[in-house]
Amino acid sequence: MIRLRKQIISWLFASSQKLYTRFKNKQPWDIGNEELLAMPLHTFGYQLGRFLEGNNFQLIPKVERHDAYHVLTGFGTKQEDEIALQYLCFGNGKRTPYLFAVLLLGTLILPDYLSYYRRAYIFGREAHTFHHMDFKPLLPINFELLRGTIFSASAIQDIATLKNRSETITLKTSGS
Repeated sequence: MIRLRKQIISWLFASSQKLYTRFKNKQPWDIGNEELLAMPLHTFGYQLGRFLEGNNFQLIPKVERHDAYHVLTGFGTKQEDEIALQYLCFGNGKRTPYLFAVLLLGTLILPDYLSYYRRAYIFGREAHTFHHMDFKPLLPINFELLRGTIFSASAIQDIATLKNRSETITLKTSGS
């Protein structure tokens, strides 16, 4: 049953992405994975490139910031991680209709991860505000330095714990 609910979430994300980017009023970064991976290894840009390459993704024009959130927070791309990432952004102060829709539908369709979502919200609330940042000029910045200015050292360690809990929930419910 959880597999079907995750497929529904995936379909909702894929369907809404096209509509969301059409109405997004931002300038695309116009940068590809090759350019990101050509940056020095210690940079945020290189880390973003590795994330994209590792997931076989390309930056989506006008919503590049979303992938930057993944890299900074360490959250994965599973359905529950995408929902948790939105909870983190909500905790960090982001307020958009799309975010509210993801929180509502994601929670209703995948309530199995409520403790994960709650912790992600707290994680976002405790971080310095980053949801509004323009990340393109920060691509050449040292990744660890950038991450350390947003999150405390203990929060960065909590990311791994949070991710492990999510994976445990997935293993427990995969038979549902």
